[in-house]
Amino acid sequence: MSFALVLVIILFTVLTIAAFAYTVRGLLGVRFSLARLLIAGAIAFAVDQPISKALIGRELLDSGDLFPTLWFIMLSTALSLLAGMVFLVIAEALVPSDTLPGPIYSWKALKRSLSREARYWQITRIIVRHGLWAYLRGGRRAELRSAEGRAGLAWSLRFALNDGGVTFVKLGQILSTRRDLLPREFIDELSQLQHQAAPVAWDEVEAILTSSLGGEVDHVFACFDRAPLAAASIAQVHAARLLTGEEVVVKVRRPGITVQVERDLDIINRLAQMLRRNTEWGRRIGIVDLAHGFAVALREELDLRVEARNIAVVAAGVARRGDCSGLHIPMLYPELSSEQVLVMERISGVPLERAPAIAAERALDTTELARTLLNALLRQIVIDGTFHADPHPGNVMLLPNDELTLLDFGSVGRIDSVLRGALVRLLLAFEQGDPIAASDALLGLTERPADLDEYRLERALGQFIARYLAPGMQPDVRMFTDLFRIIAQFGLAVPPEVAAVFRTIATLEGTLTQIAPGFNMVGEARVFAAAYLGERMRPRAVQKTLTDELTSLLPLLRRMPRRLDRIATALEEGRLTVNVRSFSDAGDRRTVRDLLHEALLTILASTAGIMAVIVIGQDGGPRLTSTVSMYQFIGYALLVASLILAMRVLVLIFRPSGD
Repeated sequence: MSFALVLVIILFTVLTIAAFAYTVRGLLGVRFSLARLLIAGAIAFAVDQPISKALIGRELLDSGDLFPTLWFIMLSTALSLLAGMVFLVIAEALVPSDTLPGPIYSWKALKRSLSREARYWQITRIIVRHGLWAYLRGGRRAELRSAEGRAGLAWSLRFALNDGGVTFVKLGQILSTRRDLLPREFIDELSQLQHQAAPVAWDEVEAILTSSLGGEVDHVFACFDRAPLAAASIAQVHAARLLTGEEVVVKVRRPGITVQVERDLDIINRLAQMLRRNTEWGRRIGIVDLAHGFAVALREELDLRVEARNIAVVAAGVARRGDCSGLHIPMLYPELSSEQVLVMERISGVPLERAPAIAAERALDTTELARTLLNALLRQIVIDGTFHADPHPGNVMLLPNDELTLLDFGSVGRIDSVLRGALVRLLLAFEQGDPIAASDALLGLTERPADLDEYRLERALGQFIARYLAPGMQPDVRMFTDLFRIIAQFGLAVPPEVAAVFRTIATLEGTLTQIAPGFNMVGEARVFAAAYLGERMRPRAVQKTLTDELTSLLPLLRRMPRRLDRIATALEEGRLTVNVRSFSDAGDRRTVRDLLHEALLTILASTAGIMAVIVIGQDGGPRLTSTVSMYQFIGYALLVASLILAMRVLVLIFRPSGD
């Protein structure tokens, strides 16, 4: 066989597979990744020849009748396309594919697509191996009704997340602080998640530093320690000395981590979409929004420029208040920092686990140290709106000058003035013992469900206040667990910003206990709230608040008389009308259109299937072959058309076009 003939055969095969893939995609009406389309086209091409031989027998070929032969060829082609469609539907049911903006032609993009598919299947195998697949499909809820069942499921979830790698471990660590979403068994189990990261080789670190700093390491630093001080999952830290003599630490992002994280975040988003479609609790808690918030936070942690801005903002808040909080913020060197490298002051202090012993040697009051840290974090939350969101013991150190310092500003929470106002109102309501005001403030912090029973919520908050905050009561940290239980019981969806506040407070409680065992965080927080609210009630503060409110209301007040006059005139002359537009929202129109589309396809598929069965059962009619009549051929064609329409309905069910 000549080389030219082989080349022609290969070219014909490739074009045929591409034609099958393009036709299958058009019949299903949904975009798929290039890898899946190529596999579907190859399957259709592989089964086309055997199906053609089975349908077009020797009798039909020997007859020389052109039209019946063409009809059977079209039927065999339709069956081949159906085989490719079945593969895509099954693949979509197991692991929903990505929605791509168009065809991908580059070899690198093809490799990324194949790598992503391989990662999908790897995560799917992990989920199946740990017995969690049924929960993604909305089944197996019996285990959640007992403490033993929840503990077993939490154990499986922890090991599945640990097997998934750094992104999934970080997801589990975030979930371990969401006591408003998960039962206690899950919180206890996920709190044990730790990810051990091996150090990156020096030649890779040096390449990143040289590229980021724009020069050799030895030209920028007087001394640089090649061995890392610490190696984490996102970055590792080295000690160094600047040419000007300052001791610094250099944080370097791990090479290749962004590709891995982006691939895993895509999978997490798809799992969230699946849970929203298949589970009631996924829709109730806003699982897709939670996944989106996690993705945003993790992407920020990958960009070390964000951490640099976080340090600058927190330091500016301390400087703006001008208070001597006793909390040191490390100095930043922005001229040496970039997306992959962060240079900041090296802190020479004592780790928190040794702080009580050192405080005893220096005759320091550990309760005062804990109070300092609590007040500093509460001021960041309530006043500044930007706060350190991960104050665990590893991120707190005691300095030689007896001050505390915070490390690792990669995880920082931000809360806007509206939510801060609602948070202050909630603190004030708890301080005054007012359940109605507490209910209003809590609804200002959370997303209100449509079927909320406000009276029952007020009663639950009244019991909560009486149990933990009544005069003479000694509050403890269990009140946070009960507050989260109330939030979950009434289906209140906590926004990511507010969840970050709750997570920070929960983490801070363990840190404060390590500094000063027996420290009453709730009681000290009430003292802070009373002092802060007292400051807000001072005449000058009240005057400023009223002035700001009136200034914002002036434009509305100026327009109000003219608008009232127009309404009164229209009412007097009988021209006052109210226009209501049905389906004015584009999302509502799209939802109705998609539902009608799926219903119509289902009806057509069912009708074609019923007609196929009826026609196939009919005797008589012109004979196409000795065994197949015209009626039977039409019936088989209708049956294939019914199956094709059914495949299209199924793929729309597994992945709605709006997702």
